[in-house]
Amino acid sequence: MALDEITRDELQSVIAHLKEAVYNHQQWHEALVRTIACKLPSNKSDADTAAHTKCLFGQWYYGYETTKLRKHPGFIAVGDEHQRMHHFARQLLVAADDGKPLDVIDFDKFGNALTRLRLEISALEKELEDSLYNHDSLTGAITRYGILPTLREQHELVKRHVQLCYIAMMDLDNFKAVNDLHGHPAGDRVLTESVQYLIKHLRPYDKVFRYGGEEFLLSMPYPADLTPGCDRKVNDLREGIASLNIDIGEGGPIHVSASFGLTDLDPDTPVETTIDRVDKALYAAKAAGRNCVRIWNPSM
Repeated sequence: MALDEITRDELQSVIAHLKEAVYNHQQWHEALVRTIACKLPSNKSDADTAAHTKCLFGQWYYGYETTKLRKHPGFIAVGDEHQRMHHFARQLLVAADDGKPLDVIDFDKFGNALTRLRLEISALEKELEDSLYNHDSLTGAITRYGILPTLREQHELVKRHVQLCYIAMMDLDNFKAVNDLHGHPAGDRVLTESVQYLIKHLRPYDKVFRYGGEEFLLSMPYPADLTPGCDRKVNDLREGIASLNIDIGEGGPIHVSASFGLTDLDPDTPVETTIDRVDKALYAAKAAGRNCVRIWNPSM
C-alpha cells in the first residue's frame, strides 16, 4: 500500500488521531501497571480475548479512518504487536485476579511486546509524517529534494548487482497552453490528475518526484535477474495519460498528452549524469513531436 494514494488532508487526520491513540495507549498502560501493582480488580475488557479491539488504541486501529492503511506493512506490524502485547497483558491480569504470583518470564514477554509495539508505532508515525511533509501538496508527488537521496540509495544497490533501476522523466505537452486557455486552476487539475494516474498505475515501491513545473521524474527499481521491459511500461503510462478525461469545469473535459525520456541507472556514472541523460531523452521525445517515449543513447 503506497502512502501516495492517501490525500494530504487524510494524512493530517490520520497522524492527529494516531497521536491521540498513542496517548490513550499510554494511559491504558499506566492503568494496567497500577492495577497489577496495587492488586486492584482488573477491567473485564482487558481480560477478554478480543481486548486488542476494545481498548481506545484498538478502536482507532480497527476504525473506519484507517481503512486505506489496512495493507500497509508498517500498519500491519503495529496491529500484530498490539495484539501480541494484549495477549501477554491478559495472562498477567488473569494470574493477578487469581491471586497467583506473576511469572517473571510472562512479565518480560509483556515488556518486550510493549517495546516492539512502541517501536512499530514510532516507525509508522515517522513514515506518515515524512509522506505528509516531503510530498508536493498539489500533486502528491515527492518533492525534488528527495530525488538525489533516493537515486543514490538505488545506485548503491545497482553497483552491488542487487537490482536494476530505470529512470523516466515526464513532461506534460503544451502545458502552458492549458493555463493560458483555461486558467491556472484548470492547469492544477491537469497536473493532479496526471500524476495521480502515474501513482495509481505504478508499483508501491516505484516513486514519482516533482522535478519542476510540469516535469516529473520516475524511479523504477527491478531485481537484477529480471528483464523488465520498462519502455513498454512507460509507453503504457503515456497512453493512459493521453486517454484521461480531465474535468476542469467549464470548457471541459480536456485531454492532454505527455512526453517521456527513459534511461537506466548506470552503475559506472554519477547519479547526476543519469538525470542529465534522461533529460536529454525527454528533449528528444519533445523534438520528435511530443506524446512519445525516447530512450537515451550516447548520440543524444
